[in-house]
Amino acid sequence: MHVPDGFLDPATSVATGALAAGTVALALRRARAELDDRTAPLAGLTAAFVFAGQMINFPVAAGTSGHLIGAVLTAVLVGPWTAVLCMTAVLLVQAVLFADGGLTALGTNITLMGLLAVVVGYGVFRGLSAVLPRTRTGVLTAAGVAAFLSVPAAALTFVGLFAVGGVVDLPVATVASAMTGVHLVIGLGEAAITVAVVGAVLAVRPDLVHGARGMRSDAVLEDRRPAAAGTAR
Repeated sequence: MHVPDGFLDPATSVATGALAAGTVALALRRARAELDDRTAPLAGLTAAFVFAGQMINFPVAAGTSGHLIGAVLTAVLVGPWTAVLCMTAVLLVQAVLFADGGLTALGTNITLMGLLAVVVGYGVFRGLSAVLPRTRTGVLTAAGVAAFLSVPAAALTFVGLFAVGGVVDLPVATVASAMTGVHLVIGLGEAAITVAVVGAVLAVRPDLVHGARGMRSDAVLEDRRPAAAGTAR
């Protein structure tokens, strides 16, 4: 998903850079309401996990590979505004130290993975959370579906940017077909990792999960009650 230097023209890169900078500035103010002494360490750990996860590729098909984006995972755990900051920090370090995504494309990558994926993914998560049972299973189902959809959403947004300002000699239809097909499969991996990590945190500290706030702790853990009742006889 990382866009390299030279894929988009300067005007498009500047536009996405300005959008990314404005969003990060707003996130710096709004994230204060999401963080406290208990959740701030989780934000750091989540950013470190996403950084490591993005460095590991998993095979998809026909010689292609994908990696974790982590936008929904981060937003569900620590909140959407904090997620924007975490994703920005991860992408900045990767671009500067590892040349993973170009410096001139940094604004584009932040827009795609640190903004668009967070907005779409967390929006889907909140929408599903409003209609699903307020249990651990409901939280994980909403997180998994949101994580899956966030990946093709980011991929299709890149296709739109390429159609406007692409400088590589490739037909837009070819780019759209390649990005959509591969990233639908990558989305499955994104969903699996997101569900596994959020589920692990819910199992031990549901009170720290931003996406589970407002739920009774017994409701989040409700799925495990039958087994517990059986052993208490």
